[in-house]
Amino acid sequence: MNIEVNKLNKEFHLFNEHISYVFRVLEKCNQLEHLYYGKKINHRNSFNHLIEREVRPACNMFEGDHTTSLEHIKQEYPSFGTTDYRYPAHTITQANGSKITNFQYEDYRIIPGKPKLNGLPATYVENKEEATTLEIILIDTLLKIRLILSYTIYTHRNVICRSARFINESNKSLFINNALSASVDFPDNEFEMIHLSGAWARETHIEKKKLSRGIQGIYSTRGSSSHIHNPFIALKRLDATEHTGDVFGFSLVYSGNFLAQAEVDTYDVTRVSIGINPFLFKWKLKPNETFQTPECIMVYSEEGLNGMSQTYHELYSKRLVRGIWRDKSRPILINNWEATYFDFNEEKILDIAYQAKELGVELFVLDDGWFGQRNSDNSSLGDWFADKKKLPNGINGLSKNIEELGMSFGLWFEPEMICKDTSLFTKHPDWIIATPHRNTSHGRNQFVLDFSRPEVIDYIFSSMDKIISNSKISYIKWDMNRYITEAYSINLPADQQGEFYHRYILGVYELYERLIQKYPHILFESCAGGGGRFDPGMLFYSPQVWTSDNTDAVERLKIQYGSSLIYPLNSIGSHVSSVPNHQVGRITPLETRARVSFFGTFGYELDVTKISDSEKKEIREQILFFKKYRQLFHNGDFYRLLSPFSSNEVSWMSVSKDKKQAIVGYYKILAKPNDKYYRIKLKGLNPDTLYSIKEKGTMHYGDELMNVGISLNENYTNRALEYWQKEKPGDFSSILLVLTEGKDYLPN
Repeated sequence: MNIEVNKLNKEFHLFNEHISYVFRVLEKCNQLEHLYYGKKINHRNSFNHLIEREVRPACNMFEGDHTTSLEHIKQEYPSFGTTDYRYPAHTITQANGSKITNFQYEDYRIIPGKPKLNGLPATYVENKEEATTLEIILIDTLLKIRLILSYTIYTHRNVICRSARFINESNKSLFINNALSASVDFPDNEFEMIHLSGAWARETHIEKKKLSRGIQGIYSTRGSSSHIHNPFIALKRLDATEHTGDVFGFSLVYSGNFLAQAEVDTYDVTRVSIGINPFLFKWKLKPNETFQTPECIMVYSEEGLNGMSQTYHELYSKRLVRGIWRDKSRPILINNWEATYFDFNEEKILDIAYQAKELGVELFVLDDGWFGQRNSDNSSLGDWFADKKKLPNGINGLSKNIEELGMSFGLWFEPEMICKDTSLFTKHPDWIIATPHRNTSHGRNQFVLDFSRPEVIDYIFSSMDKIISNSKISYIKWDMNRYITEAYSINLPADQQGEFYHRYILGVYELYERLIQKYPHILFESCAGGGGRFDPGMLFYSPQVWTSDNTDAVERLKIQYGSSLIYPLNSIGSHVSSVPNHQVGRITPLETRARVSFFGTFGYELDVTKISDSEKKEIREQILFFKKYRQLFHNGDFYRLLSPFSSNEVSWMSVSKDKKQAIVGYYKILAKPNDKYYRIKLKGLNPDTLYSIKEKGTMHYGDELMNVGISLNENYTNRALEYWQKEKPGDFSSILLVLTEGKDYLPN
């Protein structure tokens, strides 16, 4: 068991071979004091020596005691207003208007394994030996509310999962204004905060900031986790690097409005808080009802940012993603969007599919424009029936024809959205999200359906079910192309409007779950104008996410590099598209586009009927290569080597679990004249294994590749040529190296 309880001192120690997390019950007030989180320490019968107390200018809880100020005590799930002035983990408004709470320790229980979270996505275990869960039970006797703090520690992972639930055992309704998933107080502020920010078409850019006094944080108020910020922050020690030093990661398994922040007080104590954004949140907790917060995944790494990433990758790919697609090879797909946009018919689609099949593509995905009278982005969302002018045989006939070609068929939906020219809007104009007597804003000529209403979810499920049940569909791309404005539901009373955003995302989860339960064979890919809802909550339902609408290879270096901070490669949707690129107009080599996309799910988004024979030959070779090494890309250990945020060069690699194979990607963005020699040091190899590198025609031991590095310059074969006689790689060049245990290649 991974939890020890010192019953005499009321101390709790969660630990495994990597990490320790220690807290205790405070004397007198019976609240929870945080003592330690970090590298594993030995258990002992008392951790009292970690308690820090001295008399300071402050307000104290008990008369005659000048060391009971919660302002100076590190806590587990703090409240506001009783001597602590820092940002709280929870706030509750009571019948008399007071917001003062007093949750005191009542009991604990230890549960083998990991319980599910009702109605919410969460990590899981397949057997009870994988993890142990500690539940701390607190009660506010005046309010008659129980607060249960849940801590799950995995047996062999550097992971602690935290959440909270409130149970109203009174006969009165109360209002939760704030209910975060986790709060951790660190004893100092010697950290940089790392987070992922961006915008549409430039998501998940890595941002770093040295902590300073005050609050620094990220958030979403858009109804989804958003392109702007990902629901994740990490604190890294100032001397920590990509591969060395202490890093603490906090990732929220949630897809709606969130808050993640670090508050440094005047004594340099750092409080990390993460959970549902309290802004505009107000949940009416009725008698005998329970409110459950989303799950926060806390990861500690002593091997830098890359060590943190590998822990998240392994956990999310094996214990967050579910179903048959968790361990199944993801198909190489072609999507018709950038090939045709809305301008297609059945003949054109079948022509693209046939030629893609000849190149080795495994799945054809029909994107936007197949339904209603959808010839532009200003119509038909909500009318989920095939446009017979484009597809005379419907989705049923098209999907069967695609399958007869020997390919699987996938289909695009945007189920949360509606256009005003539809029969659905005519019947149910009240189903859109809108505030009475206020202007209703549009985004991309569309409006958002009120997914907090069960009847809306029932209707959309029925519409999608009718299409799916009558067709041969093995993949669904679920898009969401605008944020929520004028948030309001006519289905909720005035005092429950603060529940809207959370109820909306619970509705999204419910629709996903109903579809997954009925169609477990379907591979879902989440999309929200690209990466507008790329978060762990989505991975629970859709094993992969369309990372960005930007398919430019150079931009994707940053987007995919940043995404890899948390998300495994087999969740990062990546396609090879045509040039000039449709988002930035850049022209990059086809081989570079593929070599970037290999480090993701991999697929194509171009018109294969319009490319040259030489390009077709190159694509065939790319597909054969990826099929050969797909498991290595998707299941290997991923290492970031050179960052696009600080260098003209980018490099990363994937190493097989047995360390017998590796693939290295290297990219130089802009060419330089009369340049230096380039060498990169690899990671994750077996130091004593002799690796052959066919592309270089050389063999090297792992320790040499990791400590000396591998030269990326040309070999000596062209040394007789003058500089101006040599072929130059030009801008946006790339190198792909395959390392294999040395028996496969013997040099001359």
